[in-house]
Amino acid sequence: MLLYLHIPFCHRVCPYCSFYKHTPGATPIGEFVDALIFEARQRLSQTGPPRTIYFGGGTPSMLSPSHLTRLFSALHEMIDFSELDEVTFEANPATFDLKKAALFQQLGVTRISLGIQSFTPHVLNILGREHSPEQASEAVSILREAGLPSINIDLMFSIPGQSKDDWESTLRHAISLNPDHISAYNLTYEEDTVFFESLRRGEMRENEDHDAEYFQLADELLTATGFDHYETSNYAKPGHHSSHNKGYWLGEDYLGLGPSAVSTLANIRSKNVPDTARYVSQIKSLGHALFESESLDEEARRLERIALGLRTRDGISLSLLRPDALQRAHHLADEGLAHLTTDRLTLIHHGRALVDPIAAELV
Repeated sequence: MLLYLHIPFCHRVCPYCSFYKHTPGATPIGEFVDALIFEARQRLSQTGPPRTIYFGGGTPSMLSPSHLTRLFSALHEMIDFSELDEVTFEANPATFDLKKAALFQQLGVTRISLGIQSFTPHVLNILGREHSPEQASEAVSILREAGLPSINIDLMFSIPGQSKDDWESTLRHAISLNPDHISAYNLTYEEDTVFFESLRRGEMRENEDHDAEYFQLADELLTATGFDHYETSNYAKPGHHSSHNKGYWLGEDYLGLGPSAVSTLANIRSKNVPDTARYVSQIKSLGHALFESESLDEEARRLERIALGLRTRDGISLSLLRPDALQRAHHLADEGLAHLTTDRLTLIHHGRALVDPIAAELV
């Protein structure tokens, strides 16, 4: 089982981000941490220990050293960290210094995921990011000095106003920092974001050919410098694949804690209330934060295994495909978009950039 903890606080709400988040103020962070610890005790007593832990957000690195120490100390009482495959912690370059980075390492974090997105000033401005390219570069050096075993840099392409030269420059700069992992995500326009509203009004536009060109550039540059392209948007040096994220792609059960967090356990998918104040209140009054749940039948799980598995280098088992989809898989191989063996289908070349529309055809 995988464990995810959602920390919803951000100094600034980025215009492209659809995850549940907000600036601090309405709910005391200390009360939130107490509620999160209580929920962890309740839920982990029912599920048993996890294989990995992932702190996402929001901006987990916004938490103060005292709040971080309280949260991790409680988790250490519930979980033997020495038995975990990985402990990932998302961080914003503008929210920590060397002392705080050393605390991450002391608390048991083994992997930091840095939300950098770009090393181009005007692109960072478009994205509403609060750090500069210089701060982002320094953040990697600080994490290395603090002894963090694995560092990921999150990057994004097909951003409005981002040229191909901007994207290439960002990729080359990221490579020069020698991280262990780079995630290169295609910007998607999600509902309830400022970018989506701009798209709806015609102020921004999507371009699949443009996306594919930027995707191919990332693939060429990163694989040429020793990164393994093991999932559509993820590249790793040997020994630094994200164990937690691979668990999602393989369909492992996961427990989500915190406001808006989703869990899938024994074919039951549930979601916590997507409101921090209500989350804290409900934990206090009811002892849980559940908001909604549904049972997943075998067909729903099959469709998810196809959609997620196609994103990975290992692809999917042909046993997941219906006869008409199997015929389409042969066409994909003939078109040079997929590799087909006696029992598996794997997307290759331009097919990897088209994973979402291909998955839609095969389900």
